[in-house]
Formats: sequence, C-alpha cells, structure tokens
Amino acid sequence: MKQIFGMSRSGSLSEAARGLGEPQFVMLLSNESQFEKHVRELAAMYPGVPSIGCIGMGYDTRMNEDGVSLIAFSGVSATANVLEQVSAMPVKYIRRMEEDLRRIGGSSADTVCIDFCTGNDACVLTTVNTVLGRRGIQLVGGTGAAGLVSANGRIYQDAAAYALIRNQSGRVKTYKENIYRPMKNQRFVASQTDRARYILGALNGKPAKQVYESILHVTDKEILTQTFKNPFGKLNGNDICIVSIKDVDGNALACFRQVNDSDILTLLELGDYREIAKQTVKQICTDFPHRSAVFSVNCLFRYKLFSEQGYMNEYLQDMASLGSHAGLIGYGEHYNNRFVNQSMTCVVFE
Repeated sequence: MKQIFGMSRSGSLSEAARGLGEPQFVMLLSNESQFEKHVRELAAMYPGVPSIGCIGMGYDTRMNEDGVSLIAFSGVSATANVLEQVSAMPVKYIRRMEEDLRRIGGSSADTVCIDFCTGNDACVLTTVNTVLGRRGIQLVGGTGAAGLVSANGRIYQDAAAYALIRNQSGRVKTYKENIYRPMKNQRFVASQTDRARYILGALNGKPAKQVYESILHVTDKEILTQTFKNPFGKLNGNDICIVSIKDVDGNALACFRQVNDSDILTLLELGDYREIAKQTVKQICTDFPHRSAVFSVNCLFRYKLFSEQGYMNEYLQDMASLGSHAGLIGYGEHYNNRFVNQSMTCVVFE
C-alpha cells in the first residue's frame, strides 16, 4: 500500500490534493471555519472514494496547525461509514459496521479500523468492540474538535466516523506509546465522582484539587499546564490508562476521561520521552522490517508539551525514519477497545 500526505496552510483543498493521484481512501483534517466547505469539495473531487474527516491539526514531517490536510491511501480495500447518536445509543447503528466488515472481508492480520469521534469515546469503543473484537480487528483513532465529523461527503454531529481498511500488500499492527511512569508512593482511591461530567471529587477522602496541589506544589492556575507533566493514571490490570485534567471545578478536578468511585489512581511523572519515542521506532522496525506507512494520533497535550520543550520537529523527524508517517493531533486517543489520554497511538502497514 501507499500513503500520501498533502496540506495547505491557507486552506486550499486543491493545493492539499496535489500529488494524491487516485486514492482508494482519504482522511480529511480541516479547520472549523472551512470544514463544511472542505467536506463538500472532497466529495466532488473524489466521487465514490470512501472518506472520513474531522476538525484537527495534521502532520507529516511538518505541522499544519490551521489550513487543511489530506491523508490518502492506495493499495487498499476500504469502506467508510458512521455511527450516530453516540452520546445515547451508538449500538443502534452497529449493524452498519457488521455489514461493512462482511463487505471488506478482512482479517485480524491485514485489516484495521480508523475512527474519528465527537465524544463519549469509551462507550463508542465498547460498542465497536462487540463487532471488531470477535474478528480480532485492531483500531486506532481519536476525538476531533467542535463536535463534528464527516463520512463520505456528509457532516455529522454526535457521531463516530469510521473506516475499515484492508492492506492488500501485507500485515497491519497497532501500537500505543506512553511517556509517563507512576510516582512512588502516590496511590489513591477515587470518590465523590460524577461519571456524567468526568468529575474527580476526592482522593483518599480529601479534596482532589488539594491533594494535587500539595503533592506538586502548584497553584490553581498552574494545574492545567502541570497535567502535561503529571496526569493521573488509572490502573487497568498491568496497564495504566492516563487521565488528563481538563479543568478545576471548585475543590474537584474535571478530567478528560471517566473516573468512578473506588477506582485506584496513581500520580504519573514524565519519563525520558526522547528515549521512549526512539524505542517505539526501534520496536516497529523490529516487527516490520518493511513498512509501507504509519498513521498516528498524537494527543493535543503531547503536542503542547513537545512544542514547549522544543522537541516537536525532532519527534516528527524521528517518526519519519520509519518511512511515510502522517497523522492527527487529537483530543483523546483510541487504541483497540481503549480510550486513552496524553498518548500516541498508531497503525503500521507492511
């Protein structure tokens, strides 16, 4: 297969599409003011070609913070569709995915699902896994901005746009990168949570905001940037799901993912992210000596952290050593059946 990245910082879709050739699948990463226009133009430009889109920044070896980016695949079989009403009942539309999977005829070895979601990610992924899990189909995706996604030339609110992509020339595999590690002696039992609002009220019976401030010696105003270096971690078996802080809510903390009463949390600290990224590249090269493409989703908070540390351009160059690498800056990342924060997830095509 082949992946081609095109972009226009001025927001010209025709400029971004130069060199794309005749793709068999396209992803659109646009800005809020031009999204509707770009969705219409893309459908007219590539009639009948499956596509999904969202509002977000794109990248290959360069960042495109505004404008428009296109990521096109050839040498694949693909289908695109949407699950609607994801805040209430995404399962109502799951038959669409079942039919799409039968149509594409893929297997766990050569097929991946890429999705762009407007919210309620954990519920969406649980729903989707009822179909993909039975077949061992892996998934990578993320949350776009402004509560909008597109599929095949139509715009949707409260929805998850997805594509099933079968690599005609080899395997696929998904990866997740975590640049954080647990701090010593910092374990908590969560309580006074609000599942609907993603509120974390107390840790070991004390106000969550107070606990966070006292351990890290930060003020209210510093919490929202300190989370770049010190998010919470939710223990999930041998894995740790990162829980980013979204806002301060009185003496509580609003998070980007759901925390429940009695969940065991730990406080995380930043590891050697340069070395961790190099190890990810090394592992991918070991698993895939011959790579056609890598599509990734990087968290907005990782992007902000890397930019503040002067590392973002170096990071993109490191990933480019794998070959064709492109992706999306997301507001939450999807890895198979899990909704994660402050992470990088990717799919590698042989």
